[in-house]
Amino acid sequence: MSEPALADALRQLQLRYGCDLALKHLVDAGIDALPKPGAGRTLARWRVLADVAAHDLSLVKLFEGHTDALAILAELGAAPAAPALARWGTWCAEPPDARVMLDATEGHRVRLTGTKAWCSGAASVTHAVVSCWNAAGEPCLAAVAMDQPGVRVTGNGWHAVGMAASASVDVRFDRAVATQIGRPGDYVNRAGFWQGGAGIAACWFGGAFGIARAAHQRAGPAPDAHRLAHIGAIEVALTAAAAQLREAAAWIDRHPQDNAQRIALRARLAVEQAANVVMHHAGRAVGAGPLCRDPHFAHAMADLPVFLRQSHAERDLAALGQLAANEKEEPSSWTL
Repeated sequence: MSEPALADALRQLQLRYGCDLALKHLVDAGIDALPKPGAGRTLARWRVLADVAAHDLSLVKLFEGHTDALAILAELGAAPAAPALARWGTWCAEPPDARVMLDATEGHRVRLTGTKAWCSGAASVTHAVVSCWNAAGEPCLAAVAMDQPGVRVTGNGWHAVGMAASASVDVRFDRAVATQIGRPGDYVNRAGFWQGGAGIAACWFGGAFGIARAAHQRAGPAPDAHRLAHIGAIEVALTAAAAQLREAAAWIDRHPQDNAQRIALRARLAVEQAANVVMHHAGRAVGAGPLCRDPHFAHAMADLPVFLRQSHAERDLAALGQLAANEKEEPSSWTL
């Protein structure tokens, strides 16, 4: 599907379903047939993610996980048996108190045992790409079907107000049948790891854009100087973040097999900063009314701060600073 056709199809779904738009609608309509990261149309991929995010941040959390799973399976040459319209989750968070173990059986068929935390959309997906650990202590990936006796979606682990609809609960595996994907270590060692990480920033950007658009629409025909100042601050923040994402997408397309960590960290941190600026100024520009009486705006303002915490904040800044400090002279990215 071409980029204009994809955008039009998404717009029609948004108009048809409104706040009831769900992952199933996007998958059934083929909206998930996005260009793969690094294949020459990374920006087109990110534009769709941003458009979904501007509509509903909890929905894009599920949609990004689904499309990320498809990209992982394609990159690692894995094709586990799954229906054509399967809805995928990507569950690869590794908190210290929740770990899934992989027991090999024969070939690529394995068994999964343990608790997986932060499983966004667990009750609505049909399959998932799950990070896990083998007996040698090596990190692995597995694809698992949810509709089987060894999988139990719990109601635990998710009490958030913002991003509540993403329902990122704990899932318990009890010798669930799964298919190993790739080799140990492939998840973080592949080029797509940081490419996908940069794609998250497109989701954050879309959420910020949706909030900014609402503030712009409520500016009125003759906004006062204070409201104009807030719109101006939003203009500066969003324009800079959009430029950073366009530059990152172009770099990834020029270097599809290179490590994009520095590019991804820079884009993520720039968009995170811009999103915080947008929320600060949008709230002050529109006042309490939309926060209390406009459900879409209120949800977005509650959802985005939670979603942004997928960033590692100062840890990511320190990691980016280390990459810059490793250069013998000032980084070339600092110059025009």
